[in-house]
Amino acid sequence: MGLPVVVCILLTGCQTPADDPFSAQSPEEPVITGAGALGSPSVNTNVGVFTVGDIVTVNFSGNIDSIPTHEERIPEDGRITLPLIGPVVAAGKTAAELQKVVHDLYVPRYYRRLTVTVVPKDLVFYVGGEVRREGPAAYIGGTTLTKAIQTAGGFTDFANKKRIQLTRGGTTATYDWNKIQQNPSLDPLIIPGDSINVRRRWP
Repeated sequence: MGLPVVVCILLTGCQTPADDPFSAQSPEEPVITGAGALGSPSVNTNVGVFTVGDIVTVNFSGNIDSIPTHEERIPEDGRITLPLIGPVVAAGKTAAELQKVVHDLYVPRYYRRLTVTVVPKDLVFYVGGEVRREGPAAYIGGTTLTKAIQTAGGFTDFANKKRIQLTRGGTTATYDWNKIQQNPSLDPLIIPGDSINVRRRWP
């Protein structure tokens, strides 16, 4: 009897708790689909950074021959193409970082003076399904799953509170509202770009 117990202990010691891909805390039995898992949003370095698919607006001023405003959706290669200077890497940069890069490529090579303003991307998350107000919502630091649903007006009468889906990139986790209410540490943080879907409760 001793050997099976030892083996069981050894095997148990080699396992790690099921990690929640979206929170520093691990929810109780999350249902995860998709490839890979992201780290805690509290250490996420991509907040406020342009990514592929974002629309970038670059305004130029301060010169008599200033370039017209340039607006472009970042393509798969992560670069936007600007007049005179050509492709510029935008993905992975904040608005301030991209602004400086663009300015330095134009000045002093093409212009003696030029003011470049890059409009930062909107920081939003999305809530859909059985909530009272579907659509994007402005991101505020410290927003959690439960706060995000409250921002959307709360649940409809047909909401399945046991199957709330949070998708980030290609990874989806399912949360139980009742368990979160019992243990607030299970309430995952939301970051810009997250998508929350509240499933419908079937009779």
